[in-house]
Amino acid sequence: MNSMTGLETRTAEGDVINGDRRQDRRYELQLDVKWKLIRRRRVLDSGTGQTIDMSSGGILFDAGRNLPEGLNVELSITWPVLLHNVAPMQLVASGRIIRSGGRKVAIQTVQHEFRTVGVPAEQRMPLTANTGRMPPVLASPAMFAMLAK
Repeated sequence: MNSMTGLETRTAEGDVINGDRRQDRRYELQLDVKWKLIRRRRVLDSGTGQTIDMSSGGILFDAGRNLPEGLNVELSITWPVLLHNVAPMQLVASGRIIRSGGRKVAIQTVQHEFRTVGVPAEQRMPLTANTGRMPPVLASPAMFAMLAK
């Protein structure tokens, strides 16, 4: 059975255990990804690809080529939802490559966070005349300083 799917496991005695035995639920999401292969804080290689499935503990993605097991990788994944319907977001995840077969690469995530992506000026201040609503307030250092008082 394909080791990348995790659908068949053998015990020490050679018995076969069928089914997905991962602890975290996997979600099939095909999202654009930019990856960086990292060793000792240096970027060795980079590329683009697409996620295949994701969970809170790992990500399987198509890297476009084979990547070596055991190295660290950072993924920047285009997220399909806008923050406050304005700001594009990305999920940045880092981890270690635990399996690689052909173009498919599986990582065990050690850290992840959502980040906003730059918003073009024309989208920051939408015209209020057409909507009758106030434009959304974007967080800024001045805004945080005001809230801290």
